[in-house]
Amino acid sequence: MSPPHESYDVVVVGAGPAGIAAATVAAEGGARTLLLDENPGPGGQVWRAIDSTPLRDEALLGADYWAGRREVERLRASPAEVIHRATVWSLDRHLEIAVSVGGGSAVLQARRVILATGAMERPFPIPGWTLPGVMTAGAAQGLLKGSGLVPDVPTVLAGQGPLLWLLAAQILRAGGRIERILETTPRLTAAALRHAPGFVLSPYFRKGLALMREVRGSVPVVRVTALEALGADRLEAVRYEAGGRHEEFAAGLLLLHQGVVPEVNLAMAAGVRHGWDEAQLCWRPETDADGQTSVPGIAIAGDGAGIGGAGAATLAGRIAGHAALTALGRDTDAAALAAARRGLRRALRGRAFLDRLYRPPDRFRIPAGDTIVCRCEEVRARDVLRAVEIGAAGPNQAKAYLRAGMGPCQGRLCGLTVTELIARARGRTPQQIGHYRLRPPVKPITLEELANLPADDEARAAVVR
Repeated sequence: MSPPHESYDVVVVGAGPAGIAAATVAAEGGARTLLLDENPGPGGQVWRAIDSTPLRDEALLGADYWAGRREVERLRASPAEVIHRATVWSLDRHLEIAVSVGGGSAVLQARRVILATGAMERPFPIPGWTLPGVMTAGAAQGLLKGSGLVPDVPTVLAGQGPLLWLLAAQILRAGGRIERILETTPRLTAAALRHAPGFVLSPYFRKGLALMREVRGSVPVVRVTALEALGADRLEAVRYEAGGRHEEFAAGLLLLHQGVVPEVNLAMAAGVRHGWDEAQLCWRPETDADGQTSVPGIAIAGDGAGIGGAGAATLAGRIAGHAALTALGRDTDAAALAAARRGLRRALRGRAFLDRLYRPPDRFRIPAGDTIVCRCEEVRARDVLRAVEIGAAGPNQAKAYLRAGMGPCQGRLCGLTVTELIARARGRTPQQIGHYRLRPPVKPITLEELANLPADDEARAAVVR
């Protein structure tokens, strides 16, 4: 269905934990609210296919997954309008939103916009990572949740972070095969240890220990310092270095993961100011306690504003929903807002430790030689360094030589890598180097969808400028 109205009090983009919570609060508070999401159903990545997963045994995916059912039920009981399979491909400073649904496009006007675009997996540019048979842990988890699919070939998980252990446990519970886990987590540092007391008191501590015990009891775990996917037309083996020795292991599937980072493309295209987060090694929008950004009327809630996890995202979404109601001059539940703020502080208590413990090593973030950096245009690390040698001062100048960041993903998969490669080569910080300049459409759309924009030339120019 297309949006039934041309204007809304609140438009929320993304139906993950933060978006569901924000839309629910805003709608319950009396604001005309629209929730747009490009997936077939609610849940985002964390609660993907919460309505339709064939895995009905709740123990397989865990209690944190099924907690999403309560949030979805509350959303559906609210007056919020929800449209799925909707691609939001433009947002400007005037809070005009271009969205495509079912092959047609529409332009909506909002009084407040809440971006809940969530997170994406950090690029893991190792040699061979573009081979068929190599995929991200998040993609494998999506197949598990959405279709009940588990690996039936020799499978290796490689990387670090909570999601790696969670996915391993879920695959094993569902009867899948895992031959080995190759852990890239660096040794515990003093910087991480300083934050350990907060982590021990956080909800992450017991859950993390339980997952690691469960997985380590069934799968060999090897700490590695180098990693490579091998094969001609598809993955055939994984080569790694552990304890100073090189080993090679036959595999039919390699699942890579080294944490998640905010999905920032739509916010960047809207002109929201971002800064380099040295703790999480990524671009992060500048927001206040309510999620409000540098663009009046645009707020960001959840992992799109900085990685905190599903529990924190839900609470941040509620806070953003209350803030939107306040900005619209509507009454809010002061007690509920205060409870959300307290809960968010608790939910983030152990985050500093995780950020430092799972800080990806340079060798797995900043590739060299023939390793592909930009998958869309098949640009290699040496190509980026060559562009720097002949004058590229940053990612946008490098486009003139390489086309990196100009493919269908609009730099989502290569942006961080290109920035860090150039920063390292020029002896500067990522903040000084900058990020890709993004313009609409931030998601691929067809010419038919573009042609379906309003016939008024001024309105059309406003969206595609």
